[in-house]
Amino acid sequence: MKRKRDFTVTLLVSTYNKPDYLRQTLLSVARQTVLPDEVVVADDGSTDETRQLIDDMRSIVPVPIQHVWHPDTGFRLSEIRNKAIAAAKGEYILQTDGDIVLGRHFVADHTAIAEHGWLVCGSRVYLGPKTTERILNKGFSRFRGLFGSQHGSFANSFRIGWLGRYLSKRYDRKATHIRGCNMAFWRQDLIAANGYNEDIVGYGAEDGEIVHRMRNGGVKNKMLKFGGIAYHLWHPFLSRDRLAANQNIHTRTKTEGITRCENGIDKYLNDKQ
Repeated sequence: MKRKRDFTVTLLVSTYNKPDYLRQTLLSVARQTVLPDEVVVADDGSTDETRQLIDDMRSIVPVPIQHVWHPDTGFRLSEIRNKAIAAAKGEYILQTDGDIVLGRHFVADHTAIAEHGWLVCGSRVYLGPKTTERILNKGFSRFRGLFGSQHGSFANSFRIGWLGRYLSKRYDRKATHIRGCNMAFWRQDLIAANGYNEDIVGYGAEDGEIVHRMRNGGVKNKMLKFGGIAYHLWHPFLSRDRLAANQNIHTRTKTEGITRCENGIDKYLNDKQ
């Protein structure tokens, strides 16, 4: 069902060549108690199998799905997210990844604390390889999500709505534990910061860098705890070859108070945006 609200919502889902994982993500969208207005899949160069999966899921997910794709030229998450944000119709962007199963109230919890001048950072539940295999083969259940948690993330599987709302402005807001798979922004704030920094390529730091750039520009951040639950399906680690270089860009943003990147979303926007 949809809850009445005075703003439109886009759920942005990043993916790359994991159609079986993406299927679970999109199935979890269909189970939401409150739906987004659209889903935009930011596809960093997947093969045709992902396109076919998205086409098949359009009959299951009860909101429009946009598929924003570019050719595979390496890990270009910042670039494809910018292209997806440029294509998004929603005023509010909920961001996740295509290896995440969303809790049923993910959209409801995020939109309940949406407030102009603020971005939101959430948490995730880490699932192990055996639990992930069962979910991919047999589907998700809250039992599997609850008892498959690892790395001390068990508490992130609990939803207490009133407590999450209460803590959102009181929890540690230093943005030291930023999860790109569970974030929310106003689209106009993203555009003001020029979106993701496309000088950041390969794994790491793109999410923390954009949050600090927006904070430098005056956007405050809330932390969504005990709500907006996101279950992270296990997969092998990605290459960290670019992590140090990306962290250097992130550090420069923080220390120099940078509010807008040069190599960002503006190249994909028309004059009306």
